[in-house]
Amino acid sequence: MRLRRTAALAILLAGLGCGGGGGAPAASPGGSAGASTAARRYRFAVIPKSLDLPVFNYARVGAERKAKELGNVDILWRGPETADQLRQKEILESFITQGVDGIAISSLNGDFLTETIDRAIAAGIPVVTWDADAPKSKRIAFYGVDDLAAGRIMGEQAAHLLGGKGSVAVITSVGAVNLERRLAGVREVLAKQPGMKIVEVYDIKEDPVRCAEIISSGGRRYPDLGAWISVGGWPVFTRNALESVDPAKTKFISFDTIPPAPDLLREGKVQVLIGQKYFGWGAEPVRILAEYKAGKPPATPIIDSGVDVVTAANVDEYVAAWKKLEAGQP
Repeated sequence: MRLRRTAALAILLAGLGCGGGGGAPAASPGGSAGASTAARRYRFAVIPKSLDLPVFNYARVGAERKAKELGNVDILWRGPETADQLRQKEILESFITQGVDGIAISSLNGDFLTETIDRAIAAGIPVVTWDADAPKSKRIAFYGVDDLAAGRIMGEQAAHLLGGKGSVAVITSVGAVNLERRLAGVREVLAKQPGMKIVEVYDIKEDPVRCAEIISSGGRRYPDLGAWISVGGWPVFTRNALESVDPAKTKFISFDTIPPAPDLLREGKVQVLIGQKYFGWGAEPVRILAEYKAGKPPATPIIDSGVDVVTAANVDEYVAAWKKLEAGQP
């Protein structure tokens, strides 16, 4: 596990810079994408799952930084106020009608959006998915974590913390492809642990406000619960969601490392965090779209950003690297 943490942190320190992420190297203004597209200005629509989840703010920063670096790209940032797949589809359709030059979207429900994404492609508008894929669509690329592998890491961490024995409750949001795959990875690992059992899977419906209620009621229902696993970052987006958890009795493993998550880990309320390439969510799709418009399609349709496994052993180093990313430093 020490090797995994070290490797993951090395990726964070070396890979993103101003939000470049973990895929192919970003083109500089003097490189192929910048030079090839200088004769024309492009409008790229970037659509998050929702505007009320703070994790997506970093994607916007990454997209705008990359656009500024390229010099000929305007970012149109728009998403549903809350997690509403119908509203997200309407926004996607509106950008197709406007005839934007490219679209980057984090799919609330990939299957639900597949037909609309394919319509954009048919209209000559390249689409890149990020964070959450629409794998059945004709999108030109997906940038994000290997969610199945990330789920396995979470299951392994739970087994390690509990010594292979204990009950586990899981928090997810039904419908998103990325979250379904993370849950599948958790199940796969824990199924191999005869002393461990998933007692319940809770659907939070992408609503972090419900977190404290779910965790509190779950703790009362399962007083001997060994661990919570949250395949999304909802419990660590605020400071009070974990108030009902006794870390001496129940461990907590969660996706996402944005503030205040590192503080919660330092305080012992969370034992393991799984970080993503938040700035890269915006920067890499913009880079991919710019290069595509310049005649350079992505080398592979799946670009695995990798994850960061953050624990008490490396949280200080991670936070120092994070502060550099926020400041836009390489």
